[in-house]
Amino acid sequence: MELFVYSASHKDVVESVDVARWEQYREADGFPFKAMWYCIPPNEKGPQDQHPEIELSLVMRGTATVEAGGRRSTVEQGDSFLLSGQEAHTVYNLSADEPLLVFSAYWMPPAATGDGAGDE
Repeated sequence: MELFVYSASHKDVVESVDVARWEQYREADGFPFKAMWYCIPPNEKGPQDQHPEIELSLVMRGTATVEAGGRRSTVEQGDSFLLSGQEAHTVYNLSADEPLLVFSAYWMPPAATGDGAGDE
């Protein structure tokens, strides 16, 4: 068993958001996805993001407000949200006192990887 511990991980700051990418762990090199944690302070938001990867995110602590496709959704602790590739999105922490901690795994869509999956 391998342990990946958020509190002990190296974090970079992107705007006001702490980001801990799993690439820092040698054991993650062989994973079929990339992963990260990010922590948004109270009353802050992450930068608007858009990328080719599909992203599956799990709210680990707090409540996220996710804006994507012109719509805002509330995602409670323990729930998750899935973003398609190229979907512009922003994650907000509307709490006045609790940080928002999210785990995200992301990967290229099968058609984008050239493996033939999804080809007609």
